[in-house]
Amino acid sequence: MFDPRRALRRFGCLWLPLLAAVALAAPVPAEPAPPPAPAESRLLTVTPGAGRTQRVAVYSAAMRADMGLTVFPARDPDAPAPVLYLLNGAAGGIDGSSWIDHADLAGFFAREQVTVVVPDGGEGSYFTDWRADDPALGRQRWATFLTAELPALIDGEFHGTGAAAVAGISMAAASVFQLAVAAPGRYRAIGSYSGCVRTSDPVGQAMVAAVVARWRGNPANMWGPFTDPAWAANDAYLQAEKLRGVALYVSAGTGAPGRFDTVEELDGNPGKLADQITLGGALEAITARCTHQLQDRLRQLDIPATFDFRPTGTHSWKYWEQDLHNSWPLFRAALNR
Repeated sequence: MFDPRRALRRFGCLWLPLLAAVALAAPVPAEPAPPPAPAESRLLTVTPGAGRTQRVAVYSAAMRADMGLTVFPARDPDAPAPVLYLLNGAAGGIDGSSWIDHADLAGFFAREQVTVVVPDGGEGSYFTDWRADDPALGRQRWATFLTAELPALIDGEFHGTGAAAVAGISMAAASVFQLAVAAPGRYRAIGSYSGCVRTSDPVGQAMVAAVVARWRGNPANMWGPFTDPAWAANDAYLQAEKLRGVALYVSAGTGAPGRFDTVEELDGNPGKLADQITLGGALEAITARCTHQLQDRLRQLDIPATFDFRPTGTHSWKYWEQDLHNSWPLFRAALNR
C-alpha cells in the first residue's frame, strides 16, 4: 500500500546534500548586461493560433526580451472581459508540459466571458524577480513582467476590465501567492494546485533549491543565500496577511494512486504510469503536507480560503485540469463582483 508519509521521508532525504551545498552559495557573477533596450514594454504582434487562440508577442523591458503568450479570447472578444492568467510548472511549458497541451481550455471556457492567458517559459524561475542574472537561466524578472508590464498590454488589446485572477501548478502554485504578495490588489482570485507555498523554512528552501538546480540555475541568484531576508520576504506563508480579501482556492492530493493514474489515461504507456505513481506520488505527498500547513496558517489569521484535499491523486495534469474546473466558479464570482 502506498504510504505518503514514507514517500515524503524517502524523497526528502534526496534534498539534504543539495541543501547543504546551496546554503553556502553566494550569487555567481552576473552575465554581461545586454545592450541598452527601449525603456518601455510594448505589444509586438498578435497572430492567429490553433482554433480560436491568438499567439501574442510582447517586449518586456524588465526581462529585456521578447515574450510569447497564448491567449484564448473571451466568448465575445469585442466586449469587456476579465483575465485569467495560467502559469505552468517547473518546466515552463516546454516539451509538452503546458496548460495548452494538457487542459481543454478552449472547450471549457468557450461560453465564458473571460480572456485566458498562458505565458511561455519560466522554467526553474519561480516566476519571481531574481536579484542577479543567472549564467544558465539568464535574466529573470517575472514578477515585474507579470504584474506591472503584461496586464496593461493584455487589457488594452483584449478589452480587459482590469479584473484578473492567476492560477498555477506545482512550482507556480507557490508563485501565484508570491505574485499576489508582491503586487497587492493585482489579483482578485488565486488558484494554487499541488504546491508548497512555504519557501523559507529548511524544507521549503530545499524544495526551491532542488527545482532551480534541476534547470541548472543557482537559487542564490534568485533571493541570495538561505540566510538572506529576501527568502522570508518572498515567502507567502509568512506574508499571508497580505492575501486578505483575495479569493483563494488551494488543492492537493495525497500521492496515493487515484482515478487518473491508469495506463489508459497515459496512452497505454506503463513506463509513464510507473513514473507518475512513484515520483508523482512522492511529490504530491510533499505538497499535501505543505498545503495543510498553509491551511493552518490562514486559519490562524482568520483569512477565508477554499481547500480541496483530494483523498487520492498524484502530481499530474489530469488532476490539475479538474482543479481548474472546480475552482472556476470561485474565480468567476470574484472577477465579476
